[in-house]
Amino acid sequence: MLNQNLELASSRMQQTIVFVDNELAKIRTGRANPDMFSKILVNYYDNQTPLNQVANVSLMDGVTVSIQPFDKTVLDNIEKAIIESDLGLNPSNNGNSIIISFPPLSTERREELVKFSAHTVEEGRISIRNIRRDIIHSVKRVEKENKIPEDDMKRFFDDLQDLTDNFIGKLNTSQASKEKEILEN
Repeated sequence: MLNQNLELASSRMQQTIVFVDNELAKIRTGRANPDMFSKILVNYYDNQTPLNQVANVSLMDGVTVSIQPFDKTVLDNIEKAIIESDLGLNPSNNGNSIIISFPPLSTERREELVKFSAHTVEEGRISIRNIRRDIIHSVKRVEKENKIPEDDMKRFFDDLQDLTDNFIGKLNTSQASKEKEILEN
């Protein structure tokens, strides 16, 4: 029973890590990254379709992305979707593809992005601690009903704390690498 709770905690904490990593990947760092276009939806024959399903998104160099649609008729819709996205990019349509150049970030904007990434990671830490709290409450409730040996409970709480520390460490590593990426450009 205690192992099941540890597995549940691990699974939920891993979901938090994946969510935070996805949120950090959306932060524009001044460097071109094809993954940042994965959430853009394009009107493709009256259906909202992810950009990566209607076009090939590739890097031309460190600050330029090329978007080659599979169907040239959707080129204007892709351009419109990029302009309307919250990425703040200005696409250039040459008739066959869309070219996007990433302007360098100002120092102030870099500082804002570092603060935003720190806030995102802190929300992840809070989520992980809340998962730990929920698991502890559920185990204590069961402990009152079924007399679980004190040694087993102590071992469980130590294992749960180790698990929590491990996942918070992963978040800290993600935050450090994102801050480095933001500040080095």
